Amino acid sequence: MIRFRRPHRARAALAALLALLLAACAESPAPAPPPAGEHGARKHGDRPAAYGGAAHGEPKGRAHGNGGTPASKGVAGGGGGTPASKGVAGGGGKAPRGARVRAGLAPVWHHGVRRAAGGKRVALTFDADMMADQHDRADAGERFDNPGLIAALRELRVPATVFMTGTWAARYPGQARTVGRDPLFEVANHSYSHHAFAVPCHGLPEVAPGTMRAEVERTFAALRRAGVPEPVPYFRFPGGCYDDAALRALAPTGVTAVQWDVSSGDAFATDPHAVAEEVLTRVRPGSVVVLHVTRSAAPVTERAVREIVPELRRRGYGFARVSELMAAG
Repeated sequence: MIRFRRPHRARAALAALLALLLAACAESPAPAPPPAGEHGARKHGDRPAAYGGAAHGEPKGRAHGNGGTPASKGVAGGGGGTPASKGVAGGGGKAPRGARVRAGLAPVWHHGVRRAAGGKRVALTFDADMMADQHDRADAGERFDNPGLIAALRELRVPATVFMTGTWAARYPGQARTVGRDPLFEVANHSYSHHAFAVPCHGLPEVAPGTMRAEVERTFAALRRAGVPEPVPYFRFPGGCYDDAALRALAPTGVTAVQWDVSSGDAFATDPHAVAEEVLTRVRPGSVVVLHVTRSAAPVTERAVREIVPELRRRGYGFARVSELMAAG
């Protein structure tokens, strides 16, 4: 039988003091970690297209605190809400397969599944860019539209997803309406002002604090006013730049943020063959390719598309809208 010695009074007092200190430490809360994205914009492997002559690198910079997500009521052009998402992949806050999902943030989707049952398919997506302060330039003759490109897609029978800014739809309502009512295409949201949701972002000005959600809702309202009957519940960040604050602001709208895995490099390009080669070199099954519907900033896109489409078909690829690529999984 093991005999235990009674502790000395001094030892007993020391043990009691040590127990009190340990209890106090256990009750003290640990320092909270900084919010995601506080010290810099998140890094993404989507290689956004160049804006303002910037390189195709990932956006870097501090997080953009938006100061909340106001409702669209009372916002100029607002009140349109988000689009109906019944039966649409990635709508209504339901993340599509392969999307990055985190609690409280809008889901982010970059590309489709690499081995789909329907065979090799890619999505050609086109950004219809125009900033809210560029009407004077359009009045002076600068063209932010590209009817020839849309006509080429129809001629080649290529389904596509067009991400329109609200400013573009307001400037070219007739074109927005014909694209939005053509079953070959689907129209998605590209913000109203085409300002950056996280900075720095290829030289784009920063969206006003507290207006991120209103930017999305105002654009859906502008699309409907232009005659787009059913815009799809997808959003593309201007310049492809975002952080956790932006995703948190967009979460209540129910949109899926759609990025890309193939940057065509057509923004400010002068050689259509180089644009086509960039796409053909990097494309894979399930890829999402980003191009532009802006003659002034992407003057060779139509000619590049006329090279890309037949060559991809020769390689056994088919084309799909983003919603179809999302649902293919």
